[in-house]
Amino acid sequence: MARHLITSAIPYINGIKHLGNLVGSQLPADLYARYLRQRGHEVLFLCATDEHGTPAELAAAKAGKPVADYCAEMHQVQSDIADGFRLSFDHFGRSSSPQNHKLTQAFAGRLAEMRLIREVTEEQVYSKADGRFLPDRYIEGTCPNCGFESARGDQCDNCTKQLDPTDLINPHSTISGSTELEVRETKHLYLRQSELKGDLAEWIDSKKDWPILTTSIAKKWLNDGDGLQDRGITRDLDWGIPVKQGDQTWPGMEGKVFYVWFDAPIEYIACAQEWEDAGKGTDWERWWRTDKGADDVIYTQFMGKDNVPFHTLSFPATIMGTQEPWKLVDYIKSFNYLNYDGGQFSTSRGRGVFMDQALEILPADYWRWWLLSHAPESSDAEFTWETFQTDVNKDLADVLGNFVSRITKFCRSKFSEAIPEGGSYSAAEEQLVADLTTRIRAYEKHMDAIEVRKAATELRAIWVLGNEYLQANAPWTTFKTDPETAAMQVRLALNLIRIYAVLSAPFIPDASATLLAAMQTDDDNWPQDVGSALTALPAGHAFTVPDNLFRKLTDEEREGWAERFAGTRD
Repeated sequence: MARHLITSAIPYINGIKHLGNLVGSQLPADLYARYLRQRGHEVLFLCATDEHGTPAELAAAKAGKPVADYCAEMHQVQSDIADGFRLSFDHFGRSSSPQNHKLTQAFAGRLAEMRLIREVTEEQVYSKADGRFLPDRYIEGTCPNCGFESARGDQCDNCTKQLDPTDLINPHSTISGSTELEVRETKHLYLRQSELKGDLAEWIDSKKDWPILTTSIAKKWLNDGDGLQDRGITRDLDWGIPVKQGDQTWPGMEGKVFYVWFDAPIEYIACAQEWEDAGKGTDWERWWRTDKGADDVIYTQFMGKDNVPFHTLSFPATIMGTQEPWKLVDYIKSFNYLNYDGGQFSTSRGRGVFMDQALEILPADYWRWWLLSHAPESSDAEFTWETFQTDVNKDLADVLGNFVSRITKFCRSKFSEAIPEGGSYSAAEEQLVADLTTRIRAYEKHMDAIEVRKAATELRAIWVLGNEYLQANAPWTTFKTDPETAAMQVRLALNLIRIYAVLSAPFIPDASATLLAAMQTDDDNWPQDVGSALTALPAGHAFTVPDNLFRKLTDEEREGWAERFAGTRD
């Protein structure tokens, strides 16, 4: 069995994320981690909160709290929500951890030794009233392109034009509101990643099995325009990892911190040390250093397409540049965007469903199934309440839930709450075994390849086979003339519930646990041999009829949710 290291893009600390963020990284990563564990692989699944940078300071100021306190509170909020969605992280860390402080400073020091860091003098906006340089998100003004009056110093949210702070009309500080701004010189450290362009290009070209979305974005950033540029790795901020070499402040970098996009990916590594330090595991370096055993680790990252450039270029450049035996990613699974009802999710406009709100409305499995079965792999996907209601009712209630309800209630009424004996298989049962075997092997193939939507389609087809078998063979009719054959059909169908529980666990873990509990078994062995798996629960084995596995969503609920989360239209 292989060893699999899995990371999902670490969510930013400033607020609760929407469903598009969830399906673009954490949820499919959890699907894959759960599946690999079921198949017997050793898995380390890591995630964390990304806590540094300007947005954290702004969000804390808006909340009226010290930034460290705000980040601690929001980390707990995001951790609780992750638990609510049953995300099975082995550790959910923090980029502000002491481990990440030390490791980030060590990486920078090593890169300096390798002559891959240079000092750059540049011009930035300085606020006299605030007594500090203002990062681009601390500056707002009128967009010169569209006239939007709340454009930020890096981008206009209205027309999406990329901006520099000096482009804004009537700029002001978002801290004090002051318009007393001027351009001053400041010094920063830059990672000379342009020196590694050839190594990065060769490495990316070697990844023949990567999704087209991943490689196309990486090559675009690598080759378009002026190509790969050196990148600033420090900022004039108070909150962050101090720019130090060991215990000493980096000369000329007093009062500065490392840029969030330098320290955030390094947290993937530091998170493993946090995992060990928290007493959850041992020997974290065997997952991350090839000289400590990580050469046999398969490392998979999950992320939205907006994160691809940093994970295919900047973070690998950071690792390659050290010339130390750190593990590089083997496979990057990237996703397009999930849109909301003809537009985009918007926090500021209250538009769309956010993760905490989703859990207030319905249990996690409803969301997990719909989001994964509509994962935006080859193109952007669209959430509408109509499709959500239709698919939940059809797939979960009518197909899976109906199968479980029909056969357990029938057995209870005609036999007992124990699996009946019955006779031998006929051609219909042999055909079902063959069809299930074909479908399960296809399901495994798609899961191994992280083809999320195809895997969901195959799983639903496996559920359908059970319903079709019941419909075609009608044990409730057979019972009237041949109760022994009906008992055999019921025995097979009840065993099929256990198989469904096992196969469905990566997608809908709560429902899976409910089904195993109803069948009064902890046998969650993967159905490698379907014929044998259909006899795992012997005659006489007791079961209980579960409560309604999935309820149907009503038109009234759908209309109410659509109105509640419509927000303000653009």
